Amino acid sequence: MSLSVTTLPGGMPAEEFLRDYWQKKPLLIRQAFAGFDNPLTADELAGLSLEEEVESRIVLEHGATPWELRRGPFSEEDYRHLPERDWTLLVQAVDQFVPEVADLLRAFRFLPSWRVDDVMISYAAPGGSVGPHFDNYDVFLLQTQGHRRWRIGQQCDADSPLLEHPDLRILSQFEQQDEWVLAPGDMLYLPPGLAHYGIAEDECMTWSVGFRAPSQAEVLTHFTDFLSQYLSDQQRYTDAGLALPADPAQVDDQTVERLQRMILELVQDREALGTWFGRFMTEPRFPELLQAQEPDAQLLAEALDNDYGLVRNPSARLAWRQEQDRYLMLFASGEHCLLPTPLLPLVQLICNQDYLGAEQLQAWRADPEAMQLLEQLLAKGDLLLEEDDG
Repeated sequence: MSLSVTTLPGGMPAEEFLRDYWQKKPLLIRQAFAGFDNPLTADELAGLSLEEEVESRIVLEHGATPWELRRGPFSEEDYRHLPERDWTLLVQAVDQFVPEVADLLRAFRFLPSWRVDDVMISYAAPGGSVGPHFDNYDVFLLQTQGHRRWRIGQQCDADSPLLEHPDLRILSQFEQQDEWVLAPGDMLYLPPGLAHYGIAEDECMTWSVGFRAPSQAEVLTHFTDFLSQYLSDQQRYTDAGLALPADPAQVDDQTVERLQRMILELVQDREALGTWFGRFMTEPRFPELLQAQEPDAQLLAEALDNDYGLVRNPSARLAWRQEQDRYLMLFASGEHCLLPTPLLPLVQLICNQDYLGAEQLQAWRADPEAMQLLEQLLAKGDLLLEEDDG
């Protein structure tokens, strides 16, 4: 049984989108979320930007310098001195702090959940913008308040010319190809590298669902760091059968081939690669929001006895992998554990549900390994006990 969503918001079959648009070309979906009820006001978004643990920025097109960038946390006084137009507030990872925003991500389960980065929300005064730019990742832009004009430009890469700016990557050349004005409920998908330029027509709010896309440099650096933890200092370069060198100072082709074989043997370990990737892609943005504690089997049992369930910590990232038919790997916020394959239904439940009800978990209470897993996730802070609303 598939756990994926089979259609995009607005009704397009997910298979059609993945075949024709994903990482290929933009897609505008009018009224993807018809009648969308915005759960967050501009004042509430600004309130988040006052918090120390929240990452926020303000971009002023005509500030102390062109495209001035200010970093949060901000104060109420900061907002009193902003101009009436041409500025934008951007708040990262709002889904980590506002459950109603996190609920939006369920609509994007036609894509791997471990690819989701966060929901960034921007509020713009009339004329507000962050300039023409491109992203190195896929993004869905949902208009939730007001109207924003999106100008779509050329395909860009690392060699695309940028303005000289210490903080922002603003294109110095923008070749407009298309243009749309988005109203509340409209959504625009943009593939990586596509230049875009959003300008607020009036006071507006935009939700940006971004996706993790590690660079080749990150993959190589982090994977080799991971491998190095398990390599003995005794495993070294060898050249048994060395031929008499024509020039002792030359690094010849045979030497390079030996090095290449040594490296390829390491990186061709699929199990190690899968383990590292699962850990890497589930690393939390805010690890400090995952509070570890001692495992407490009695506390869990008492909660389930009283019909309290378990809630997924909004900061937790979870994924799993089947290693052939031998065992499962559960990845939880940058760590992993090995589990027997009969626990697969429970693992899928944990990874795909924000709430695990006591009834759902009842069938697993007689399984010591299942209960130990739940206890460990509670101890790590990936799962939380349901609170008494009364």
